[in-house]
Amino acid sequence: MIEFAAREHFIKICGVTTVQDARAIADLGASSVGLILSDSKRRVSIGTAASIADEIRGTALSTGVVRNEASEFVIDAVTATRVDAVQVHGPLRDDLLRELRQLPVLIIKALGIADVEFFDFDESSVDAVLIDGPSPGSGELHSWQAMEARNFCVPVIAAGGLTADNVAEVILSLRPWGVDVATGVEASPGVKDLTRVSDFIRTARQAFSERGMQ
Repeated sequence: MIEFAAREHFIKICGVTTVQDARAIADLGASSVGLILSDSKRRVSIGTAASIADEIRGTALSTGVVRNEASEFVIDAVTATRVDAVQVHGPLRDDLLRELRQLPVLIIKALGIADVEFFDFDESSVDAVLIDGPSPGSGELHSWQAMEARNFCVPVIAAGGLTADNVAEVILSLRPWGVDVATGVEASPGVKDLTRVSDFIRTARQAFSERGMQ
């Protein structure tokens, strides 16, 4: 299993719904492809997620995204799809955390910047945190003020309203380890615009490079 700490930076394209898009996005240089397994207009079946994870294995990390799901569902989904990482929105219960730690999967905890747990969550129990706005997947920008006031001991991924036009500013000003985008690179929900994806990855890489992160 590849540790997040071994990567200098992280660029995740989320809400991918087809094997073809996933292959193209991995070839464009994304660090990870996000596969939404919970209720969403970008949701994919377990079978499709497994096919995508197999297709990009060794090129980019596959990340299963779940929200407010029962522990049994999460464990079964991670096991069936063989994703490299799981991104948990909503409570990360102790029983689920223990079971996930028995699997070869990296754990990302999503924290809403306006949620109470933003300051209370003990991030030392996970491999990375993703900081999102109050409505994940909406493509809406949000205030980053709370993020500036919180120091994390694990890698931080910035998300929420990012596009090729603003990702460099976020990387250079907030200095996250990674960035995540869905709506900002889409032609329509779940359908990626590969030109936008390419522009986003190129711009993010350039900004990371300016910070000395290759």
